[in-house]
Amino acid sequence: MVRPPPLPEAGVTDTVVLTSVSKWFGFKVAVSDVTISFGPGVTGLLGPNGAGKTTLMRVVAGLQRPSQGKVEVLGKDPREDVDVYRRMALVPEDESMYERETARRFIETMARLGKVDDPAGKTEEVLTTVELTDAADRPLGTYSKGMRQRAKVAAALVTDPEVLLLDEPLNGADPVQRAQLIRLFRDLGGAGRTVIVSSHVLAEVERMADRVVAMVDGRLAAVGSVVTIRAAMTDRPRLVYVECSDPRRLAAALFRADGVVGVHLEDGRVRIEASDARDLALQLPRLAVEHGVRISDVQPADESLESVFRYLVEAR
Repeated sequence: MVRPPPLPEAGVTDTVVLTSVSKWFGFKVAVSDVTISFGPGVTGLLGPNGAGKTTLMRVVAGLQRPSQGKVEVLGKDPREDVDVYRRMALVPEDESMYERETARRFIETMARLGKVDDPAGKTEEVLTTVELTDAADRPLGTYSKGMRQRAKVAAALVTDPEVLLLDEPLNGADPVQRAQLIRLFRDLGGAGRTVIVSSHVLAEVERMADRVVAMVDGRLAAVGSVVTIRAAMTDRPRLVYVECSDPRRLAAALFRADGVVGVHLEDGRVRIEASDARDLALQLPRLAVEHGVRISDVQPADESLESVFRYLVEAR
C-alpha cells in the first residue's frame, strides 16, 4: 500500500495555486490568464487537443516558466525552490524512457534521486501497488504502452509525493489496468494527496474525479462537479426522457407547462426540453396525476460529463 502523506496544516487546503497564469510560445498562446487552485482529492483536467492541458501541467511542475502570472505549489514557487520537487511528481504523456533499463532499476534510481529511505524496499512496494512485480526485471523496451504507463506511475509514487500530476495516465492501458489505476488514483486522493489528472477519456474522468476543470483554447471554460457545471449552463435547456402509460396525453399536457420549451415523442417515450429542471420535477408528477398518466421512469439525458463537455466545446 502507498502510505498517505502528512495532512495539510489546519486551515490550509490549497496545495496548488495559479494566479493570472499565461504561457505563450512566440505568437501562440497556449495558456491564457488562468486563475485556479487545487487541493487534496482528485481533479480531472479536460479539454480537446490544443486546449493547453499539458502546458498547464508543465508550468505547475516547474518544467516551464509562465510567461505571466504566479504559480505556487505547497506555498513555494517550483521554479525558485527545488525542495518542492521532493513533494511533487509528474507522470508525463510522452513515451521517452530508458528502454534497456529494467523497471525495477528505473524506479529505484528515481527513489535514490529523491533521497528515499530504503530505496529497494520502497521500489518493491510501488511495483506491487501498480501490479508490475512479475515483470519488474524485464527491460522497459519490452513493455506494452499500458505497462510503461504503470511503470511511470510507480516511479512517481516512489517518493510519496503530496502533489501528483498525471498527464493522460490511462493511455494504452487495457480495461483491467484502467480500472486498477482509477481505483489507485481515487485512493490517493482519499488519502489526502492532490491528484490532478489530464485525460480525454470522459467516462473514466467521471469515475475518478469529484471535481472537473475544463479548458478550451487555453482558457478555463468551467470548474466544479459535472452536476454544478451543467446547472450553471442556463442557456442550454435540460433534456429529460420520460416513460409512461400514455406518452401522447402527457406530451399534450406538457405543451402548456411553464418552462417547457420542447416536447417530442421518441420510441414510445416523451422527450422534454425544459429551461429549469427543478420546475419540471415539481410539475411532472402533478400533470401526470391530473391527466391519469402513470410514470414508470424519468432519465436526464444530458447530465453526463460527455454532454457537458460537448456543450462547452460547441460554445467556443
